[in-house]
Amino acid sequence: MKIIVIDDDPTGSQTVKRCPLLIKWDKYILNYAFKSNSELFFILANTRAMPEELAESTIKDICKSIKSYLDLNNISLEEVYFISRGDSTLRGHGFLEPMVINDELGPFDATFHIPAFIEGGRTTVNGEHFLDNIPVHKTMFAQDNIFGYDTNFLPDWLENKSNGRIKKSNVKLISLDQLNEAIEGQEGKNKLISFIAELHSNISVIVDATSNQHLDILAKVLENFQGKKRFLFRSAASFINSISKIPNHDNQTNCLASLQFQQDSSTSRFGLIIVGSHVPLADTQLKYLLRDNLCEGIELSVLEIKQALDLNSSEEKIEALYEKWCGDIKKVVDSKKTPVIYTSRGELVCSNNVERMKFGLALSKVIASLVARLIDNIDYIISKGGITTNVLLSDGLKVDIVHLEGQILPGLSIVYPVINFQKSFPPIVTFPGNLGKEDTLHLAWQLMVSRTI
Repeated sequence: MKIIVIDDDPTGSQTVKRCPLLIKWDKYILNYAFKSNSELFFILANTRAMPEELAESTIKDICKSIKSYLDLNNISLEEVYFISRGDSTLRGHGFLEPMVINDELGPFDATFHIPAFIEGGRTTVNGEHFLDNIPVHKTMFAQDNIFGYDTNFLPDWLENKSNGRIKKSNVKLISLDQLNEAIEGQEGKNKLISFIAELHSNISVIVDATSNQHLDILAKVLENFQGKKRFLFRSAASFINSISKIPNHDNQTNCLASLQFQQDSSTSRFGLIIVGSHVPLADTQLKYLLRDNLCEGIELSVLEIKQALDLNSSEEKIEALYEKWCGDIKKVVDSKKTPVIYTSRGELVCSNNVERMKFGLALSKVIASLVARLIDNIDYIISKGGITTNVLLSDGLKVDIVHLEGQILPGLSIVYPVINFQKSFPPIVTFPGNLGKEDTLHLAWQLMVSRTI
C-alpha cells in the first residue's frame, strides 16, 4: 500500500522521516514519489493559506493528477491510502478538503476525523478535542480570524463547518473504551472490527485518542479491511505514524549528523531565522529568542509592504525595501550574529477574509523573494509558520520536491529542497506556528548553530 498525504501546509510530516514532500504534482514528480523507497509521501497543497474557492480547485487538481497517474500505471485506488492532513487545533478547510477528495477519488465508506496530535498535547475524549487538557475552543487558536470556532465537540464542529451538510446526529464515534478493549485482547478487536464493518456511504467518524497506542490499534484493525472497504482520513500528524508504521520518535542525532556533513566551512555563510506566523505563541517565542544577544531581529513592516504592493510603482518600491533589508542583514552577519527576519506583529485589518488571505500570500512571497536573494550564503534556515515555509519552497526557492530527513526536536522537521532530484539548497527546519513552548524556537536555533560554529 502506498500512503498519500495531501497536506494543507508543510508541517504535517512533523512525526515521520525519510520520505518525499512534493511541491508540485505532475506525472514526473508523482512518478518520483511512487518509485521512492518510502511507502509514504506528502503533497504540499498549502490550502490553509487559500480562500475556500481556491482551496477547492487546488485539491481537485491534485486529485485529478493522482487519478491520471494511477490509471496510466494500472494502479487501483484500492492500493492507496489517502490522508487529508489538517491542523490539530482545527484550523483550515476541515470539511471542504475531505469532501472534494471523496468526490474525486471516492466513494469512500467512511471519513475518519482524527485531530489528535499526541506529541503536541492535542487529545480527543468522548468526541471533545483538547489542547493540554483545555477545551480547544477556549484556546487562542479558536480565535483565528478566518478559521475560528466556538465548540470543541467535534460532531457540532463538523455540522457548523459543513453548514449543515453533515448532521451531528449522523456522526459516529470510536471511543476510548472501544480502543482500550481492542488493545486488551482479541475480543475487543473483534468488536471494533464489527463496528467498522458496518460503516458505509462516507459516514463521518470521530476517533478518540489520548495516546499513540489508540491510534496504533486503530491502524492495526483497519488492516482487516484492505481490499474490502475504502476509508479516507482527515487527521493530524500522529495517525500518519500509526498507519505507515514509522516509529514515533525524533531523529535528532541522524539529522544533525547529516546537516553537519552538508555544511560549508566558509566564514561568510550564516544561518537565517524567519518568523512569519502571527499566532500568539509565535510572538512569545520570537520575543524569547531575541533576548539572546547572538540573535538580532530585522522587522519587516507589514503596513510598509502593503503600501508598496498597492502602489502602481510597486516593483520599484519593493526593490528599495529588498535593498534596505539585505543591507540590514549584512550588518547583522558582519557583527557575528544570527539575523532573525520577522514581520511586524499584530494582524493587518482587511476588508474581508478573502482579501486578508490574498495579502497573506503576497506577504509570504515578499519574504520568500528576500530569502532567495540570500540563499547562496545561507547555511541553514529555520522557518516559523507553515504558510511562510510553503511559499518559501514553492515561490522563493522554486523547488519541486523536498526530502524529509526527520526531526531535530519533536514536531520540528528538517528538510532539504530538491531540484532535478538532487539536494540543491541548505537544510530548512519547518517550524509550525502553533507548536512548542516559550523557548522552543531558541532551542532549535541552538541545535542548528552548534553544527555551524
